[in-house]
Order: sequence, then structure tokens, then C-alpha cells
Amino acid sequence: MASLIRSVVSNYDEIIKTNKDPKVDTWLLMGSPGPVFCILAMYLAFVIKIGPKLMEKRPPFELKTVMIVYNAIQVVFSIWLSSLVFRHDLKQLLNSNCANPNVLTQSAYTELYSAAWWYFFAKIVELMDTVIFVLRKKNNQVTFLHVYHHTVTALFSWCYLKLAPGEQGIVLGFLNSTVHIIMYAYYMIAAMGPKYRKYIWWKKYMTWIQLIQFGLMLSYLVFVLAMDCKMPKGVTYFFVTNVVIFIYLFSDFYRKAYKKKQA
Repeated sequence: MASLIRSVVSNYDEIIKTNKDPKVDTWLLMGSPGPVFCILAMYLAFVIKIGPKLMEKRPPFELKTVMIVYNAIQVVFSIWLSSLVFRHDLKQLLNSNCANPNVLTQSAYTELYSAAWWYFFAKIVELMDTVIFVLRKKNNQVTFLHVYHHTVTALFSWCYLKLAPGEQGIVLGFLNSTVHIIMYAYYMIAAMGPKYRKYIWWKKYMTWIQLIQFGLMLSYLVFVLAMDCKMPKGVTYFFVTNVVIFIYLFSDFYRKAYKKKQA
């Protein structure tokens, strides 16, 4: 255990302190953890307690146009986030991977930090998913899995960029943004009304798509560890832990939502 801790600390010192761009601390919400904690505290208070209480004796908001526009924007935003991986400097980071990390330039890392900030920003915007559920009184959709997923992803996207951004985040961010293109397209079509429901017959496969995503993430992270890639190992271990938790929670959700119904 002691040798593992020393390895993580050494890896952090060598990679992060050498390459981290000090401009990151000047970006929106990145100066200190205070603003992010406040946003998440307000989010949790509203979706768990305040929102349901306010809506208790009120009719649900329709929000049809809002949902269509919101989900359409999320689809476009997710496509743009996915496309960032094909930029020159990010491709350099991705292609170097474990083979030759010493050739990376500072501009490549700066490109990584910029992409990581936009990904973090996306996670903050996605908190609106739950707010819309509450305003529409869709309380059955405000599950532990949903709230945990949104809260943890937003918090640790901030921690990743602030404390230990590593190349492994490129692959994970790309996979997640790609899945979100499909997910928000489904929400957008569903919001258009009953006559469009025939186009979303693949609803139950959404959870499978999420699980495949996490399986790919886990395989990649195990590869990073097995090949002893020169990336922040502490970040890799955290990602592995969180991905395993998500696999368990999404599998449990699928079992309860579909297997029990079939039975």
C-alpha cells in the first residue's frame, strides 16, 4: 500500500505539476470549490426537498417547447464535445498514449484542459434534467441513480480538471459525450408528443448503451493500469471505482425496470 501511494504521488508530481496550465484557476468556477459546492447543494436541496414541496399542490408544468429546445441544444453540444477529440493536439495526446508520453507539448495539455472545462460545464448544465423532472412532477424519474449520477459526475469533472487532469479523460469524455448524443435525441423525440413515440421503440436499449459505455471505459482503464501508462494513477483508480459503481447501479436499474416487468 505504501509503495502504491508513493507511486501515485510521484506520478502526480511528475506529470501534473510539470504540465498544468495556471490559467485553469482563472476560468469560470475553477478558482475554488466553493461555487461548485454551492451549485450542487442548491441542486440537491431543490430536487430532493424544495422542488417536490413547491409542486405538491400545483399542477405539473407542460414545458414541451422548453424540453424540445433544451434536448436539441444538448444533442448539438454533445456532438461538438465528441468532435473535440479529433483536434490536432488532443489527437497527439491520445495517439501518444502509453507509447511515448515525453513527446507531448504544453499546447497539447492546454487543449486537454480546455476540452475538460467544456465537459465539466456540460455536466453543470445537465443538472437541469432533474429540475425539469421535478417541475413536471415526474418524481418517479428522480431516482437515487439519476441524482447520484448527475451530482458525482459534475463534482468529479471539476476535481479532475482542478487537481489531476490526465490523458485517460479524453477517452472517457468522448465515450460519454457520444452516448449523450443518443440519449438526448431520445428525450427530444419523446418530448415531441405521442405521435412520435413510434420512433423511440429502442427506449429499453438505452440502459444497455450506457452499460456498454461503462464496459468500454473499464476495459480501457484496466489497459492503462496493466500497461503502466505514464498517466496520473490516482485518477485512473478513481475512474475505475466510479465506473464499477455505475455498472452496478445501471445493471440494478435495468433488472428492476425491465426484468421484473417481463416476469
